Amino acid sequence: MSTEPAVSAAISHLAREEGGHVLALLAARFGDLDLADDSVQDALVRAVETWPAQGVPANPPGWLYTVAHNCAIDRLRRAAAADRRLRAAAVALTAPPEEREEAPIVEHTEIGDEQLRLMLLCCHPALDRDAQVALTLRLVGGLTTREIAAAFLVAEPTLAQRLVRAKRKIRDARIPLTIPADLGARVEALLTVLLLIFNEGYLSRGGEADLRLDLAAQAIRLTGRLHEQLPDDPEVEGLLALELYQHARAATRVDSAGELVLLRDQDRSRWDAELIRRANTLVRSAASRQAPGPFLLHALIASQHANSASAEDTDWPLIADLYGVLLAAAPTPVVALNHAVAVSEAFGPERGLALLDGIVGLDEYHLFHAARGELLARGGEEAAAAASFRRALALAPSPAERGHLARRLRSVE
Repeated sequence: MSTEPAVSAAISHLAREEGGHVLALLAARFGDLDLADDSVQDALVRAVETWPAQGVPANPPGWLYTVAHNCAIDRLRRAAAADRRLRAAAVALTAPPEEREEAPIVEHTEIGDEQLRLMLLCCHPALDRDAQVALTLRLVGGLTTREIAAAFLVAEPTLAQRLVRAKRKIRDARIPLTIPADLGARVEALLTVLLLIFNEGYLSRGGEADLRLDLAAQAIRLTGRLHEQLPDDPEVEGLLALELYQHARAATRVDSAGELVLLRDQDRSRWDAELIRRANTLVRSAASRQAPGPFLLHALIASQHANSASAEDTDWPLIADLYGVLLAAAPTPVVALNHAVAVSEAFGPERGLALLDGIVGLDEYHLFHAARGELLARGGEEAAAAASFRRALALAPSPAERGHLARRLRSVE
């Protein structure tokens, strides 16, 4: 029999990595998002109740699908025999038990992939942009409310209410789980979702694990699927290139002790050259079409790092210029922060600090204070740098980042 810590870890993995997939399959099967979500949660509760005694099933995803499917049927039975959704499920209700044993989760390869279909539902234009992103991350990406709140830099209760309102709107408006005729109308929202999923996999905001490369790989897979459907969209190409550039460095971002390794200190010989070549091809293709949008601009910036032989060879003036163009196209505080850092690398810490001092809205963002600490330290203001590092350390969400900031704080104290 499995030990309880092992069972707990298996249930956590199942909820995080397979919950969204099973939810998407059930939503497609029953045409009811709330029913699918509630049934998956029912099944996970049942796992918590039964697995410690019975052990982890041989096929946990199949178990989750089967139990959640049966929970959905039970909910429909209780609702009313005359209910329209119950009639649609009549075949499943009358199937003999042996036909409803645990079934493996089969991955689809066409645009009808239930996960992608569910993402497009969550990105319906009837929902506001924040709701689109949050709902997709929660239902498809498998992220917790806390992780999504951290990605949005908002309070967890605020994010939870946003999710409730979004699901209620889908239910009340009876928005169907279908592929829209104009797929491009939802692309921008979907790209934002995919980038946030990738970022959560690349450096966890939940604090439970620093690198969730399987989640980053899922984002790359779904972005690649979208690229197959929209091969001439430069922003889709830009996002896919950006993800590949970042993923190429995954093996060097933390050392064997789990400590964060900064970009300038990473062993570039260990970067994945094939991923970088694929990204370069995408960037060239996208850049040949039109003036770059935000995702392609991010990819162009990443390409400068990925293709530099060393940190010293990095063209920081060009990167600062690219961030300037990006800031004009997408004037957000985080882009302004990155622009300030690039300017400091190109032209000195004083110019970077001057730009940082003009940014508002990032007081609860650890990277803002970390960047300020670095620039103050480079300028010889060690006491002020220590104060910034302390603030960043208090806000940092992941163990690797906290370890790095603690070391930087000790170096200036």
